[in-house]
Amino acid sequence: MAAEEAVVHYEVRDQVAVVTMNRPDYRNAQNSVMTYALDDAFYRACEDDRVKVIVLAGEGKHFSAGHDIGSPERDIDVSYPRRAGLWWDHTKHSGGESRYAREQEVYLGMCRRWREMPKPAIASVQGACVAGGLMLAWVCDLIVASDDAFFADPVVKMGIPGVEYFAHPWMLGPRIAKEFLFTGRRMSAQRAHEIGMVNQVVPREELADATLNLAGNIAEMPMFGLSLTKKAINQAEDLMGMHSGMDSAFGLHHFAHAHNAEVGKDSLAGMDARSMKKSNRERG
Repeated sequence: MAAEEAVVHYEVRDQVAVVTMNRPDYRNAQNSVMTYALDDAFYRACEDDRVKVIVLAGEGKHFSAGHDIGSPERDIDVSYPRRAGLWWDHTKHSGGESRYAREQEVYLGMCRRWREMPKPAIASVQGACVAGGLMLAWVCDLIVASDDAFFADPVVKMGIPGVEYFAHPWMLGPRIAKEFLFTGRRMSAQRAHEIGMVNQVVPREELADATLNLAGNIAEMPMFGLSLTKKAINQAEDLMGMHSGMDSAFGLHHFAHAHNAEVGKDSLAGMDARSMKKSNRERG
């Protein structure tokens, strides 16, 4: 793939690696090509001693509309080298056995891998941050959002209890998480800031500069101190049940997929990218 067509762009500015998702025509929906390109970029940033902070951004109007469930470049049936775990190649199996193995790898496994990056990461969010897009923002340590950003997880519409990386109770708090999922409504950047999910809200035209300014401030701190502090807080979250809670929710997620496939037309309860987008707009 030509550099100008790369689904992820990577550049280093001073001590900050800027990783940018580049599928703007599809609102940066995540196919496997993008997932593994992100993994490459994050690994590159962590390995580079010049880099002290990582910024994750999305090209175009939206940060990410979530998992790719309908673009022409959807590659769910393509085999990729497994990096996040030891589950088998999903393309050689069928049914729940295939889906479980794939989602252990490209969703839950990858997100857990990225959450443990030893360098601070900042999500720079504009426009839509929906469903799988939440997972990408939530693995980052800080979130800077534009004033037109919104957050949503409408997958309960499919009968599924939230996305695979089920961080909702820890990112939102239990009561807000229930409202967020029960209603499927969009949460504004301002509301996300009020509840503590977002660190800063800035005008859209100031988003990139505000994110880089925060990254620059963090980069003034000693690298090892940043790494140990990040690990200490992540460990505290896990002691509050985050890791085991995700495992439990992941099982319920796949039970819902199996139920949908047994009683309906497919594992997504007949929903596709267009109907999910319509539902999300109506619940805005």
